[in-house]
Amino acid sequence: MTEENQSVSHALATLEHIVKSVVEKPDEVQIDIQVGESETTLAVKVGEGDMGRVIGRRGRIANAIRTVTRAAAVRDGIAISVEFID
Repeated sequence: MTEENQSVSHALATLEHIVKSVVEKPDEVQIDIQVGESETTLAVKVGEGDMGRVIGRRGRIANAIRTVTRAAAVRDGIAISVEFID
């Protein structure tokens, strides 16, 4: 595990578990870590056809995923944002 992965380990593990549970193709889930000055961004890419499942109606699932991931990041002592990339 790289140093940047280690600093977001709880948030990353939580995000990965939730997203892989929601999608039909869990093997195609990719999460990229982008460390910024004030916060770390976790960019989520999913397989074709799974983005709608991750976002949900009116973005409710995506917002819930963001909220739970931010809560997990509190254990790591960092600020996290989650982006879903097509």
